[in-house]
Parts: sequence; C-alpha cells; structure tokens
Amino acid sequence: MAELLRAYLAELMRREVDDPRLAAVVITTVEVTDDLMSARIGVRLLVGDEDPKVRTVVMKSLAKGAGRLRRLIAPRLELRRSPELRFHYDAGHDASRRVEELLHEIKTVDRVKSGERVESDVPNEPPEDSE
Repeated sequence: MAELLRAYLAELMRREVDDPRLAAVVITTVEVTDDLMSARIGVRLLVGDEDPKVRTVVMKSLAKGAGRLRRLIAPRLELRRSPELRFHYDAGHDASRRVEELLHEIKTVDRVKSGERVESDVPNEPPEDSE
C-alpha cells in the first residue's frame, strides 16, 4: 500500500498541484499505519534543499495542501477512508553525508599521524623531487 500511495502522490503532485514551490519535491519514503488511517511521507527537495527557509515554506505548503491531496487520492486507493497525509522533511540523506564527512576527516587525521603526505593539507606546495 505504501508504494502505491507513493506512486499516486508523485503523479498527483506533478499534475494536479498548482504551487510552483512544490515542483521540486521528491517523495523519498511512505510509511502507512497498519489500520491505513495515516501515512507519514518523507520528502526532499531537488532545488533549495540546503536552505532551511525554503524547506520551511515547502513543508508548510505541503501541510496546507494535504487535505486536497487526500481527497484527490481517495478514489484511486479504493479504500473506505483514505489515510491522513503527514509530510516530513527526510533528513536521512543529510545525516549520511555528515557521516561520510566525519569518516573522511578521521582518515585524513590518521594519515597525518602516520606521516603520510595528504595533498589536501598542503594545496599550493609543489611536489617534492625524488633524486
């Protein structure tokens, strides 16, 4: 059900939503409760993802349009009652990027401690001649 809901929402957001701010929204996850009464939808932005103000505006727009999306999706799901749509910003990608940055820093520090030359530490120094 979650994957079906994700596909329908993506299509509806592309075709039916007139808000240009939502054009860059990508649905990353959909979690539906066992009783199908509520769906938690993770979203990210293709453009402006780094700007918290843009994220806030988009999340408010999604919250405001959730009722309309719910009404539009109801006939497609063929359920007595369509799930309540709750949108949240999916920060998983940000967290994984930060972990990668930290691992890179640790690796760099380990190289420096072991005496290896790290090119990013001395960017303008010419390579040493080996004679």
